[in-house]
Amino acid sequence: MSRLQHLRTFLTIYREGSVSGAAPKLNLTQPAASQHLRLLETQLGQPLFQRLPRGLAPTGAAHALARLIAPHLDALDAALSATRTRARDLPGPLRLGGPAEFLHARVVPHLIPLLEGGLQLRVHCGLSDDLAEQVAEGHLDLMIATTRPDARLTSEPLFEERFLLVGAPRWAERLPGRALRSADLNEVPLLAYADDLPLLRRYWRVVFGARLESVPALVLPDLRGLRDAAVSGAGVTVLPEYLAGPAVQRGDLRVLHHVAEPPTNTLYLAWTEATFTARAAFARDHLRNLVTLST
Repeated sequence: MSRLQHLRTFLTIYREGSVSGAAPKLNLTQPAASQHLRLLETQLGQPLFQRLPRGLAPTGAAHALARLIAPHLDALDAALSATRTRARDLPGPLRLGGPAEFLHARVVPHLIPLLEGGLQLRVHCGLSDDLAEQVAEGHLDLMIATTRPDARLTSEPLFEERFLLVGAPRWAERLPGRALRSADLNEVPLLAYADDLPLLRRYWRVVFGARLESVPALVLPDLRGLRDAAVSGAGVTVLPEYLAGPAVQRGDLRVLHHVAEPPTNTLYLAWTEATFTARAAFARDHLRNLVTLST
């Protein structure tokens, strides 16, 4: 039995004035409700009620405890009730767009439990500008954007991605680590997401305070592919921590440059109010938990 159960039992007894009145509301037998109360009193080291011939009289400690916990337990009950109600709107298709790598690594696994409730997930990958048009036109219900969308969409911060300079262990052994300078990487093959080296250029500018002029050895518009190429030893690249982290933990990749404040980027959850459904709202609220997963 959890302390939360004990507190809920206490508050119901406090409000009903008796164990016999509280037990049916808690779906408990009277002996079980009495046991919850005794255990809580033992944990607190003081009585919460005076036993009277008819009912119970709260002590000063009971009044103080009820004032402290009632708002929180009531809010929790209200949230659970709302979730149960809204869960009835879950069955059906949810059209979700975003960058393939982030959807694959963080978003889709987070939504998998909702499939058991009847959610039919339809995932669309692409660039934020293109996906924002689809949301605005009602073709997508939700999207993850790599930049804040324009005023046509409602948006909120979802996740902060941190970028790391990584390479296979053989590159870590050749480079100076904390003392790394941009010049140390002049002869190292660079693996880029696009010809204009977007992540690499940003890292050079923010961390090294330098302009990157190198020609990449590999251009591959898929961060998962860049990660795999880096693991194979093909060269050095910049990846978001959520994607590089597992390979770093396994020892397949090394962080080549440890800095106190690496470059970051905020990802946004976005939708349009005009076509926003209860199902999309349920999924949105579920995805908001991703904020706490930022690493």
